[in-house]
Amino acid sequence: MRKQNKWLMIGISAALSGSILTGCMGPSPSEQAYEALENVVSKESPFKKEQKPLLELEQKENKIYNEIIALGMKDFNQIKSLSGDALKLVADRKERVEAEQKAIADSEKAFKDAEEALGKIEDEKAKKEAAELKKLMHDRYNSYNELAQSYKSAIALDEELYKMFQNKDLKLEELEAHISKINASYKEVMELNKKFNDYTEQYNTAKKEFYQAAELKVEQ
Repeated sequence: MRKQNKWLMIGISAALSGSILTGCMGPSPSEQAYEALENVVSKESPFKKEQKPLLELEQKENKIYNEIIALGMKDFNQIKSLSGDALKLVADRKERVEAEQKAIADSEKAFKDAEEALGKIEDEKAKKEAAELKKLMHDRYNSYNELAQSYKSAIALDEELYKMFQNKDLKLEELEAHISKINASYKEVMELNKKFNDYTEQYNTAKKEFYQAAELKVEQ
């Protein structure tokens, strides 16, 4: 059985950056916006925490995959056992992605409060920066939703793969065709992951620029 790369690791997604407001004198519109925007960061804390465990699960699963391929169906009982272990890792990945999605959904709800506060700002320069900030964040949420759906589809293909390995009559042609699907799926995941990370970095930069335009004294 020919050894192939099953997938490319997606890496760790970028996270929102937080700031600390210094010298706060009162709840001005810009200060209200600051509080709301930093609350959005806190809502995404669970999302950030899932990144490293997800990557570790992918690495463990890939190691098992390589062990299975190395056996080449010579020891079916061992392959069946290994594929069962891999299916447990797949199930764990599913749960962690769900936790990610919940964190982003909570962040999106919290951002509505930020938009309300940003809408009260009257200074023209700060208002312009606020509009850019809102656009970038909406683009970021949309790109994450695309990424999550693509990643879940890739996980489903992984799950199907390990179930295929539990079939003693598995044909090499069937396996290679399925691995091709998985590679194509993870290629899409990587592209969407980059798009999401780019929007996150742009948003973090835009938030700093908004704080400067609003003359907020913050520590990054």
